[in-house]
Amino acid sequence: MTAPLYPAKPRPGDRVAVLSPSSGLPGLLPLPYELGLRRLRDEFGLKAVEYPTTRKMGAGPEERAADIHAAFADPDIKAVMASIGGDDQITVLPHLDSLLLRANPKPFFGHSDNTNLLLFLRDLGIVSYHGGAVMVELGRPGAMHPLTAESLRAALFTSGAYELTPASAYRDVDRPWEEPHTFETEPAMEPAEGWSWHNADRVVEGAGWGGSLETLSRLLLADRGIQPAVSYSGNVLFLETSEEMPDAQEVYRILRSMGERGLLQEFPALLMGRAKSWSFDNPFTAPEKAHFRSQQREAVLRALHEYAPHTMAVFDVELGHTDPQLVIPVGGRIRVDGPARRVVVTY
Repeated sequence: MTAPLYPAKPRPGDRVAVLSPSSGLPGLLPLPYELGLRRLRDEFGLKAVEYPTTRKMGAGPEERAADIHAAFADPDIKAVMASIGGDDQITVLPHLDSLLLRANPKPFFGHSDNTNLLLFLRDLGIVSYHGGAVMVELGRPGAMHPLTAESLRAALFTSGAYELTPASAYRDVDRPWEEPHTFETEPAMEPAEGWSWHNADRVVEGAGWGGSLETLSRLLLADRGIQPAVSYSGNVLFLETSEEMPDAQEVYRILRSMGERGLLQEFPALLMGRAKSWSFDNPFTAPEKAHFRSQQREAVLRALHEYAPHTMAVFDVELGHTDPQLVIPVGGRIRVDGPARRVVVTY
């Protein structure tokens, strides 16, 4: 197998593209977006370059693909960052020029629906980065979370090993982005229980593959962007669930489908992101949140028991829609050390 290509990293002062490959929400919700741009400039020293669809709601897939091509082809652009996710990036994939992207590799940052582009780049042999949305992580009210900022800074500017650190507190309760007062103070956090380990009796090291479980399910349904199961042998799977909050039965069914396809058993290790257990549509109480997370964990363990009984799993890793968020290299190396209870990624 060809070694993955880590694109050259930007330096402070460089220009980076800010795109909306899924949804032009920056035009609808400017407050977190403008805050994220300011932090990108003032705290990271990068010059954001916007494209025609960055703030355009309802842009067609061809338009969004054109922005992706323009950003990757421009030699003055040193990295590409997603503003936010969405739900139809899968329609952009047929319009992407693989030869152009492969000839002009850039570090790409995004998560959620950006799983589509992350895995597309991975299939081209280009390492990309799950995390770091401008509106979400950079646009966090009050201040960026220190763990998020440290991980994103390392992924943006450095190369080499980076150890992921469990958070002592986390957040998944949101406040309205339409309200200016939302951004005046940092959000309230609640205690985090740390990571939970399963089958942690060995060390696994392999390339990272995964992302949003809901997005992966749609890629599976469309038979798009999923390679033969043997292609992932020895890789480290990472998964997370979004504010859509799929219930435990749906999580199990998606993983069951991956098992029936022969995928699940190819991964000797799984990093499972802490489940988002609150949304404006599901404003759960603390006991309801704990129950929701527990049920999801049991669903994952059930699927592993049935299809991948020897897979090592780490639960509640800070890699998804909760705060803080750690960046995961897609196609890059991940080392999961069960006996030492450590996870080290290579940026």
